[in-house]
Amino acid sequence: MLSSRGVAVFALALLWLAAARPAPAEDAPAKAPARPDVLFIAVDDLNDWIGCLTNDRSPLAGGHPDTHTPHLDRLAARGTLFTNAHCAAPACNPSRLAVMTGLRPTTTGLYVNDQDWYAASQDVPVLTETFKNAGYRVRAGGKLFHGGNPGLKDERFWHEYLPLPGFPVPHEAKGGTANGLGRGHFDWAPLEVGDEAMGDTQLVDWATGVIKDDPAGDAPRFTAVGLYRPHLPWFVPQKYFDAVPENPTLPAAPKDDLSDLPPAGVRMAKPDGDHAAVTQADQWGAAVRAYLANIRYADGQVGRLLDALDASGRADNTIIVLWGDHGWHLGEKEHWRKFTLWERATRVPLMIVAPGVTDAGTRCDAPVELTSLFPTLCDLCGVAPAGEFDAPSLRPLLEDPDAAWEHVAVTTHGRGNTSVRGPRFRLIHYKDGGEELYDHAADPGEYRNLLTHADRPPAFGPLQKRLPTDYAPNAPSDKDRPKRRPQGR
Repeated sequence: MLSSRGVAVFALALLWLAAARPAPAEDAPAKAPARPDVLFIAVDDLNDWIGCLTNDRSPLAGGHPDTHTPHLDRLAARGTLFTNAHCAAPACNPSRLAVMTGLRPTTTGLYVNDQDWYAASQDVPVLTETFKNAGYRVRAGGKLFHGGNPGLKDERFWHEYLPLPGFPVPHEAKGGTANGLGRGHFDWAPLEVGDEAMGDTQLVDWATGVIKDDPAGDAPRFTAVGLYRPHLPWFVPQKYFDAVPENPTLPAAPKDDLSDLPPAGVRMAKPDGDHAAVTQADQWGAAVRAYLANIRYADGQVGRLLDALDASGRADNTIIVLWGDHGWHLGEKEHWRKFTLWERATRVPLMIVAPGVTDAGTRCDAPVELTSLFPTLCDLCGVAPAGEFDAPSLRPLLEDPDAAWEHVAVTTHGRGNTSVRGPRFRLIHYKDGGEELYDHAADPGEYRNLLTHADRPPAFGPLQKRLPTDYAPNAPSDKDRPKRRPQGR
């Protein structure tokens, strides 16, 4: 038994231990969750020919029976797939500037490819710049803006930027074209090289290193990767061609599809251009095969990015956004490439994984546009934007894909030509007053212009009210760009 003195000493010891013991967890201030990383993936010229949009469960047309995109499909399965997503412009330059500024061409004045995006963005906050200023470590590579503009070197946009590496070309394409059509980079052929020779492979080599990197400090990361394929020319290793049927399914293209279009629509289709050259040379199937082969190659690069993220240990706190900058015609409406206001050129793949916000395997059929990506990422990451946006955050739809949504997708091609896409109908208005209206519930291929065949349905009026009323003046031409060295700000 303890003496009275021992009891006293023991009691004092207990008091000392109690005082030294840390406060209970519930009394400690809660630690704020780390801001999420962002993996931002752009894929050039990728239309909706991806597996998760093939045999679409929504009422929207899409996909291709001969496509194979397991990595794009597994990314879509992680979060929300938007089945009715559209670009702000069916051309690389204006589409990308709209994504990077959250502003439509009608605000920036950048409508087509031969305008100077850097000049148009001088007084506009840019997505990567905004995240850099908010404390994110921003590293980017590949095609995010359009072309080789010296603005890519501007330190205001990012901490680190890797220009897109080059691509090999077949011997017969040097000084000519491999397909024999003589139409510049509108060309395709298999390559006798391995994946390591491809520019996108080298870009992803760099990007996977960035993703796996574990630098000192706890700054959140914004990693942007701009894949170039399936952009023309369609040169990829032979194995990707071998994986596609020699006679793939051709897209539907009724012979009289242009008969009910206004003259401006026919001029946009240019049936006497690429389509005439392809069909006269009997290369339609070869071209479709080449495009599908390039999609398979690009899909493999997406898979490498996802594998690197999963191996990094940061995937549970990383927002992933993957988008295509516009659609792509392969003979529909006797047209090839982008540069139109029909579904084939405006509809894009868009998928977002936002931990704690999105549920795996969800799909959203609401009409949305890529201009919403900037406000959406600010919303998800708690980053205060420095300016206004032309489109809303998609967060309500990420939280509930069936949430009420009163917005439409607006696409502009050239000053004065605009498409408005709603949940069911598309209205196209041309600068000269010509118009087209399509009902996607009854006519997902847009073969029947209702304004020619029938009275204007009730949907016409509400869509017409969504057309822009003001078009900003044309931004400067890229050819007029002064020879200046970009300065950071």
